[in-house]
Amino acid sequence: MSSSYQPRPADNAFLLFNVLQAPQQLAPLSALTEADQALMEQVLDEAGKFVGEVVAPLSREGDEIGCRWEAGSVTTPPGFREAYQAFWQAGWPALAGAAEDGGQGLPWVLEGVLYEWLSAANHGWTMAPGLLHGAYECIKHHASDELKARYLAKVASGEWLATMCLTEPHAGSDLGLVRTQSTPVEGGALPGEHLINGSKIFISGGEHDLTDNIVHLVLARLPGAPAGPKGLSLFLAPKFLPDGTRNGAHCDRIEEKMGLHGSPTCVMRFEDATGWLVGQPGAGLNAMFVMMNAARLHVALQGIGLLDAAWQKADAYAHERRQMRAPGPRPASRGDKDSADLLIEHPAMRRILDVQRAWIDGGRLLAYRTGLALDTARHHPDAAERAQAQRWCSLVTPVLKAAWTHQAFYGASECLQVFGGHGYVREWGIEQIVRDSRVAMIYEGTNEIQAIDLLQRKVLPDGGEALGALLLSLRATLDASRPFDAEVLRRLAELRYLSTTLAAACAADPMLASLSADDYLRAVALVLLAWAWAQIEHTPGAEAPRWQGPLQALQQRVLPEFEMRLKMIRQLIPATPLHPA
Repeated sequence: MSSSYQPRPADNAFLLFNVLQAPQQLAPLSALTEADQALMEQVLDEAGKFVGEVVAPLSREGDEIGCRWEAGSVTTPPGFREAYQAFWQAGWPALAGAAEDGGQGLPWVLEGVLYEWLSAANHGWTMAPGLLHGAYECIKHHASDELKARYLAKVASGEWLATMCLTEPHAGSDLGLVRTQSTPVEGGALPGEHLINGSKIFISGGEHDLTDNIVHLVLARLPGAPAGPKGLSLFLAPKFLPDGTRNGAHCDRIEEKMGLHGSPTCVMRFEDATGWLVGQPGAGLNAMFVMMNAARLHVALQGIGLLDAAWQKADAYAHERRQMRAPGPRPASRGDKDSADLLIEHPAMRRILDVQRAWIDGGRLLAYRTGLALDTARHHPDAAERAQAQRWCSLVTPVLKAAWTHQAFYGASECLQVFGGHGYVREWGIEQIVRDSRVAMIYEGTNEIQAIDLLQRKVLPDGGEALGALLLSLRATLDASRPFDAEVLRRLAELRYLSTTLAAACAADPMLASLSADDYLRAVALVLLAWAWAQIEHTPGAEAPRWQGPLQALQQRVLPEFEMRLKMIRQLIPATPLHPA
C-alpha cells in the first residue's frame, strides 16, 4: 500500500546552505539578521515534522472523500479543518510576514520550502493557504489604513483565509472581459465602500469550513469604467461583515474536477456584496498582480513538490519490487542467478528516476535562489542590488512556473510507469499525483501565457538586454576548465545569441513571438537548469551517488533538448546562422 509523503530536510539544507550559502546572502539584509543557519535549520526540521505527521496523512482520504457542497456551504474532508487550525495557530502562515503585522519576519525562502513540502504532501489541503502570502502583500501595499487595521493581521496570521476572484465564465484568462460591476455607497462603514454584483468561477477556497471568515479580493468595474483591463478595480469583500452579518457572497456550487478533490473550486455569485476599494480606481490589475506574481512562484514550488512526491513513491517501489532479470553482468551480491532483480537495477527505471531527480534538485536550487532574490529586492540597502534581484525574479519566475509544472505532470506520469499496471490503480497513490499535478499547468496564468510574458514582455522590449545581463552574471560563476561548466558556458552563449537574433526577427514579423514563445521558454529553462547543476557540482559533498546519478541523467537525457529547441526556433527565422560567431 502507498505511504504518505515525508520531507527530507537534509536534501533541502544541502542546496540552501552548502550550495547557495543562504545565510551569507541574507547577511546584508538588516531586516533578516536573526535568520542564521541554526535558526533556519530548526524551522525546516519543525516544518518537516508538521508536514509529515499532520498534513500528509490526510491526502488520500481527502482525495477519496473530497469536499461536499450543500445549500451554499462547503464541508472539507475529515481532518482538514483541525489540521488547518493547528497550522495557523502554530504560526506557519506568518513565517515571512513582517513582525509589525504579526508575522515572524523570517526569509521568504523558508516559506518557499514549507509550501513545496505541503504541496507534495497534500496538494488539495495546501490550496487553502496557498494565496495567503499574496493576499497579505496586496492588502499591505494597496489597501487603506482602515482596511489594513481590520484585515491585515488576520490574513497575515492565517486566521482568515483569502481568495483571488478573477475569472468569469466568458472570460477565462482574458481579464479584460470581466463584467462584474461595483457601485459606490455613500456613508459606508469604511471609506471606499461599494456594492458588488457578478459571477466568478474557478475560485479556489471560495467557500469552506477551515476558517471563521474568508477575505475575497474581487476584480470589478466601476460605473462608467472603460472596457478592457484598464477599467478594472480591486475590492475586498469578506464572507462576514464587521458587524457579523453574512455578506452577499454566495457559493452556488463546487466543480467536479479531475483532481484536487480536497480543495473546493467554487462558482461564486456576488449579489449586492459589500466590498471596499483596494488601491486606486482602475488600477485593480496592478494591485492584483502582487498576488499573482507571488502565486506563480508558489505554483512553481507546487510543481517541484509534486514531482518529488511522485519520485518518492516510484523510488520506494523500485527498491522493493522484483521484476525479471536486469541486463549486464550479475554481481554476487544479487544472490541466486535465476532470481528476479529489483526494478532499481533495470536501466530504464534508473533513467526515469534520475531524470526526475535532476529536474527536482535543479528546480529547487533555482526556486530557492529566487526566494533569496525576493528578500534582497525588498531589504537590501544598495539600490543596484535590489534592482538586480528584481530583474532575476521578473525573468526567472515565469520560467519556473511553466517548466516545472510541465515537468510535474509529465514526470509524474513517467514515475507511474515504474509501477507498471499497479500505477494505474488507486492502491499506490501515484495516479492521484498525476491527476492533481495537471491543473498547475493551467492556473495563475497558463504555461503558454508564461511563455508569452517571458518573451514578449520581458525579453523583446529591450532587445534581450536584461536577459543578457542575467546570463552574463551566471557566466561569472562558472569555470571553463571544468568540462560540465564549459558545456553550460556554450549554451549560455547560444541562448544570448538566440535572444538578440529573435528580438530583431520579431520586430519584422509580429507573429514570430507567439509562434516561438513556448520553445524559447523551454530553452531558457534548460540553460537555467544546467547552470543550477553546475553550482551543485562545484559543492563539496556533491560527489556522492545521490547527486552524481541525476547529474549524469541531466547531461545525457535532458540537456540535449536544448539544441532541439534552438533548431525549432531558428527554422522560423529566415537566413539565420545556427551558431554565434
